[in-house]
Amino acid sequence: MTTDDVAFTEFVAETHSQLTRSARLLTGDWHSAEDLVQATLMKVYRQWRRVVAADSALAYTQRIMLNLFLTSMRRRWHGESAQEELPEPAGAAPDFTGAVGSRDVLSRALRQLPRRQRAVVVLRYYEDLSVEQTAHLLDCSAATVRSQASRALAKLRSDAGTAQLTREA
Repeated sequence: MTTDDVAFTEFVAETHSQLTRSARLLTGDWHSAEDLVQATLMKVYRQWRRVVAADSALAYTQRIMLNLFLTSMRRRWHGESAQEELPEPAGAAPDFTGAVGSRDVLSRALRQLPRRQRAVVVLRYYEDLSVEQTAHLLDCSAATVRSQASRALAKLRSDAGTAQLTREA
């Protein structure tokens, strides 16, 4: 093993869980998240000398992951197809009590956001990055980050209110 291989292996060991968590929030499911992290790390490995030369290897890696996420989601359609009949009857309202229920509600709400808004929410509020850091990673202005965050939070609040109404009914 070369010193670059050792450094890369250490980097992966230190950052894999953080990258996976961010990817999970971006993609909405574990399988897609693992695929995204794997594709990101393959790209990072090929560009390892450039990554190490950057100010922050983690920020460089997050940028690669965001670019892969945003471009891969544009290529494929992940929507639903219309059916004449519902595949199953409507059930009782889900139980949103407890941490697992809250995470599930939040995860579903995040999946309803457009990709850019979801990326802003994940970077700003889960990764705890500043507006400027988020803007740099997304290659947009700070004003765009603020407006996307505002719209995303309004949508999440609206969805949370709807979920609360459904739960109380």
